[in-house]
Amino acid sequence: MSMVPLTKRGADKLRAELTRLKNEDRPRVIQAISEARAHGDLKENAEYHAAREEQSFVEGRIKEIEGKLGNAQIIDVTEVNGNGKVIFGATVDLLDLDTEEEVTYQIVGEDEADIKSGLISVSSPVARALIGKEEGDVAVVQAPGGAREYEISEVRYV
Repeated sequence: MSMVPLTKRGADKLRAELTRLKNEDRPRVIQAISEARAHGDLKENAEYHAAREEQSFVEGRIKEIEGKLGNAQIIDVTEVNGNGKVIFGATVDLLDLDTEEEVTYQIVGEDEADIKSGLISVSSPVARALIGKEEGDVAVVQAPGGAREYEISEVRYV
């Protein structure tokens, strides 16, 4: 399986979720299954079935996170010298040349992307148009509503 890029912050977030799942959620679900078993007949025991379903979800999420972290290429963008170019992990200030609106995005791994927080996936059209460009360059993004032009105001590695 190929390596998947992940920022240090994204990896830390996944590790925190994994710790919570293993140390809090898993024991809580095991206790719920134990209590539901004590109620008797498991065939018609809705609490038991709900707890088993939640256990399945928790265990699946644990395996998913462990797989992602195992295949991750963790990049600490503060230690990378991009020489002013837009690279994975860079925070980029953009000016939409059509609307004069300013936006800021950080280019992150697919699992970290959250447009509301300004985190865009490295495989998104905007990120693909920005990668390799420098401050002052204009990037043309093919959007569903037509081509959009963004001028790169600033590139930061934070």
